Amino acid sequence: MTYSILVRDPATGRMGGAVATGNLCAGGWVLRGRHDVGMSASQGAASSTLWGEAAMALLAAGTRVEDLVAQVTTPDPGREARQLSVLDPAGRAAVFTGRDNEDFKGASVRQDLVAAGNVLTGAEVLTSVVDGYASAEGPMQERLVAALAAGQAEGGDSRGLMSAALMVVGHDMPPMTLRIDFSADPIGDLKRLLDRARQPDYVDWLATLPTGLDPYRR
Repeated sequence: MTYSILVRDPATGRMGGAVATGNLCAGGWVLRGRHDVGMSASQGAASSTLWGEAAMALLAAGTRVEDLVAQVTTPDPGREARQLSVLDPAGRAAVFTGRDNEDFKGASVRQDLVAAGNVLTGAEVLTSVVDGYASAEGPMQERLVAALAAGQAEGGDSRGLMSAALMVVGHDMPPMTLRIDFSADPIGDLKRLLDRARQPDYVDWLATLPTGLDPYRR
């Protein structure tokens, strides 16, 4: 019931994720991220926030992404109704898709990127998400929203969309987490919220907040 994308910018080391779904509160359910650890997206017919938390703990311990996915998913008897994507700080990605998720379900994995989804109108949705990110211009957060919009234009979630979210983390910035928890146009509202977050008053305030590089900034 969801499609998501996790990415890493090799030039800056920043990582980001975006998600859209036909259910409520996608951001709170799906995305997890830390600039020094990596990112995860836990989704599916019976998504588990515990998978996302476990993935982050194993990333922090330095577990290889392929081993991590196996360690998180194998012991869970409900795994066939779930989906998990992970991306580490070196841009290595891995994914698990349970067979009981509704079609179309699948993933696209490459260096610095993983896109995954279920209950999609077709495989072309994920292709459009990946291509939408690759072809977009501007900062990572704008490219991620463009990726969601590209997926929606190709059909997206077969039930329509209800919520969307964006997360970007980096050692040189405060974490950015934007969520649209319920909307008739969640991707459009997410873009409008991102536009608002680019206004000078908010940007100037962000410049006073601690970062990984400057943890005591004020």
